Amino acid sequence: MRVVGLLLVLAAAFAAAPAPAQQVPAPTAAPAGRRPVVTSARKLLTWSEQLAVRERWLAEKHALLLPMMRQHGIAMWIVVNEEFHDDPVVASLAPPRPYTGNRDLFVFVDAGERGLRRFAITGYTEENLGRFFEAPFTEPLPPAATLKRLWEEYRPISIGLSIGGGRGQTRALGHDAYRFIAEAMGPEAEARFTSAARLTIDYLDTRLPDELEYYRTAVEVTEEIVRRALSSEFITPGTTTVGDVRRALYDLLWAAGVRTWFQPDLRVQRADGEVATSRGFVAVAPESTVIRAGDLVHVDFGISYMGFDTDWQKMAYVLRPGERDAPDGLKAALRNTNTLQDALMLRAARPGRTGGEVFNATMAEMRERGIEAMVYSHPLGNQGHGLGTSIDFRSALRTDTTATGTRLRIGSYQSIELNTGTAVPEWGGKKVFVMMEDCAYLTADGYRFFRPRQEAFYLIPSRR
Repeated sequence: MRVVGLLLVLAAAFAAAPAPAQQVPAPTAAPAGRRPVVTSARKLLTWSEQLAVRERWLAEKHALLLPMMRQHGIAMWIVVNEEFHDDPVVASLAPPRPYTGNRDLFVFVDAGERGLRRFAITGYTEENLGRFFEAPFTEPLPPAATLKRLWEEYRPISIGLSIGGGRGQTRALGHDAYRFIAEAMGPEAEARFTSAARLTIDYLDTRLPDELEYYRTAVEVTEEIVRRALSSEFITPGTTTVGDVRRALYDLLWAAGVRTWFQPDLRVQRADGEVATSRGFVAVAPESTVIRAGDLVHVDFGISYMGFDTDWQKMAYVLRPGERDAPDGLKAALRNTNTLQDALMLRAARPGRTGGEVFNATMAEMRERGIEAMVYSHPLGNQGHGLGTSIDFRSALRTDTTATGTRLRIGSYQSIELNTGTAVPEWGGKKVFVMMEDCAYLTADGYRFFRPRQEAFYLIPSRR
């Protein structure tokens, strides 16, 4: 966000400055006939169709909410959506429509024998809210007075808020919104404020069976975009830069009618020169890097669709003149990563096991096989870095986290993100990292991929 702010400041400064004698011409749009078409995107629903399906899911999710609240000891749950500062939970807790009412509040109350009561206190009347929420009182009251009346009517023993969590989805409540709720409800109610983090995790990590095929379609679109970006359609060795491929990914997003939730990253490994690292991983390549014959190119990419995010990493090899396939050493390195995937997904992971238990079992097998491995898998779903149980070396080795004690939930989605390091003879014994990331869902027998995994490098010819 600081970068964005700096850009805005620079933009204002340049707008006020006199124009230079020679200006760089603005880039022109590509001819319409040359704009890419993402074939798999034809399966995507229109916006109105997406709303209809997601609101059907919302009714099912609300039906699950009361038992979750009781399990986590939350008698009232208040979620606040600030204008232009959305709470990450709202799109899954209320109809997935824009909310621009300055400060909108969604209140869920365990009313005992009367069941779950759902109230929307919003700045603008929205008839679709009436299908999922009730008006708090027959007479309209200001938001603060409404909260006060709800407190006086139900006097919940605990009031869950988006505070005190370890992730952005669980600590989204701002200081001013907190003070507004506390002052409206009074000191006695404030004394009952508590973190709703565990409830939020439970709610966002619960997948409906009907969601699976829609998510599979999102993964299919992700796969097509990445496969095409790592091909001769967009890469000419010796000419194309990392920045060119990144821009191609953005154009393919536009063509598919979807967006991304993080900037696409590319990494390049090659036989000569050192491999730059960052925080223990192969570093993102500068945009000026020219892709050459013999390079191993890696892409990290994801899309957003239907309230879901995907997360996807694949690798391509740029053939040298005369080559028809990657060197045997690189192919052996890829097989090591496939072996690591099998160990985690098929042999270690089972519903009910903790993330730390799965991580440790996976790494024990890798040590027995003599494979250098790293595992940093994380939940997927409503966010690309979702809530749930991680299978991650950073969690398994830390004591300041609950991740080692959280358990895998059947049906939940996981980004199977990992890598292996293998010495490649054809590269003079240099260690090559084969990094993969695939979207998967948990069954009784382990994880299953939404789309087939990569078992061979994408191949880019050295000349067209």
